[in-house]
Amino acid sequence: MKSRHNVQDLSAANEIAVQALAFLGEDTDRLGRFLALSGLDPSTIREAARQPGFLLGVLDHVAGDEALLVAFAAGNGLRPEQVAEARSILAGPSVH
Repeated sequence: MKSRHNVQDLSAANEIAVQALAFLGEDTDRLGRFLALSGLDPSTIREAARQPGFLLGVLDHVAGDEALLVAFAAGNGLRPEQVAEARSILAGPSVH
């Protein structure tokens, strides 16, 4: 998703999360840190990716590091706020 528009649906949010995962995978240090913090390893990431909440976890990881967030957003034609919107959509409605 290389637009400047707001993230409005689950499909767009998933697309941003998949882009974030690809972004992490482009650099061994970034991917290694994600794997270490998530408790995954290269042999389990494919299975983990099929689990509910995985893409949310990817966006949580990216959003949790400002430098990483800014680099990902800039490299994908997004604003950091769009990543936050995608994360919010994937998280679903909050319960109060």
